[in-house]
Amino acid sequence: MGVALDGFELGSFTALDATRDVYRRGTGPAVIVVHEVPGITPEVAQFGREVAAAELTAVLPSLFGTPGRSMTAGYATREVLRCCISREFATMALGRTSPITAWLRELARAEHERCGGPGVGAVGMCMTGGFALAMMIDDVVVAPVLSQPSLPFPLGRVRKASVGLSDADFERVKQRVAEGTCVMGLRYEGDRASPLERFATLRRELGDGFLSVELPGSKHSVLTNDRVDSAVTQVLEFFRDRLVRP
Repeated sequence: MGVALDGFELGSFTALDATRDVYRRGTGPAVIVVHEVPGITPEVAQFGREVAAAELTAVLPSLFGTPGRSMTAGYATREVLRCCISREFATMALGRTSPITAWLRELARAEHERCGGPGVGAVGMCMTGGFALAMMIDDVVVAPVLSQPSLPFPLGRVRKASVGLSDADFERVKQRVAEGTCVMGLRYEGDRASPLERFATLRRELGDGFLSVELPGSKHSVLTNDRVDSAVTQVLEFFRDRLVRP
């Protein structure tokens, strides 16, 4: 596994005819940590350790890339291109939920059975940022966090405002919010990859059920490479409030 993933237990999960490696650490209710491009980097693993230290089980599925490998520009570019040609990721399509989120929902249900608690938390980052929103169409996901959600790629006004879900899935998200589930979103104010218009859509459609954390500057990876400690603390408290001490 390499030094970056020391202390994590390596397993796998099979659903919908797909088997992927899954790294776990900690005890308590599960939080699915869906990594950003290019994969489970040392920074993503460190965030997972912090989740585990918060009396939670950090569950890191490997969707692409080499687990534990550090980010480089070339490595990131190759993985972005791989995702762009994959049918599992809706990188440009409007009104479409990325198919890979169905597998992630199955994983969330299995981890809820394994770990117990009132439900499961989920956090996506960058290209996977909106996946936590898609996962909450299932009742088991009670603490969704969107960190710098970047899909669909914000090319043009309509895509900038899109949240990357089918109309039916977004209606289900709005229903769950109306029933009391909160959604947290994080981005840097000047991040063009995760545009202001996308958060404006979430604020308009989800109202007070959308907890927006917008940070000054034009960086990108709020919880990892460009992390802000106070934002990480807010996310961990969001998970604890809904999973450890509901």
